[in-house]
Amino acid sequence: YIDLYQMHFPDSETPLDETLRALDDLVHSGKVLYIGCSNYPAWVLGKALWTSDKLGLARFDCVQPRYNLLFRHIEAELLPLTIDQGVGVICYNPLAGGLLTGRYQPGETPSEGTRFTVNMAGKLYQARYWQDPQMQAVERLKAFCRERNVSVAQLAIAWVLAQPGITSAIVGASRPEQLDQTLPAVDLVLDEQMLAACDDVWYQLPRERNRDLAFR
Repeated sequence: YIDLYQMHFPDSETPLDETLRALDDLVHSGKVLYIGCSNYPAWVLGKALWTSDKLGLARFDCVQPRYNLLFRHIEAELLPLTIDQGVGVICYNPLAGGLLTGRYQPGETPSEGTRFTVNMAGKLYQARYWQDPQMQAVERLKAFCRERNVSVAQLAIAWVLAQPGITSAIVGASRPEQLDQTLPAVDLVLDEQMLAACDDVWYQLPRERNRDLAFR
């Protein structure tokens, strides 16, 4: 059986109740223990939970949204919904494709083989994060982290895990030693200065005017 089976993205061409019935069949046949969804806007997730309750179908147990210091849109509607409905939240992109590791410098070109250059997704990640305001925000955070003797990656991950309603975060690694740099974030306790420095990253960014870019 599969422990957790997630829908990667809402399917606009398939009725929602049909999707939920198919997932319910998987749960009741014993092939799947828990079901989840990814990249679902709050209104779609809310509609899905309502539909499951109305029809007596298995509910989504968790949602997997993008969430990091440079992208906090889910705080407005999605997180209040998941907290109210008891839905787990497993965040992806907690390091913003690697930008929040602190390894990149303003003005440099993305290195080959990184998230910012691989396949077609590279252009998407550059549009999301490889922008001057984001770079400058990370530079300010790097300076703070040097003063506190903590890595940018550890602070960024610890911040995500400390937010209300967050269950877990997905942290990628291309080499084992990268995990040595990020896993200590689990034990990092954030003080008021750390929380303020993290908030400054977001609140000093210009608000995204391109809705398509803001939510992809």
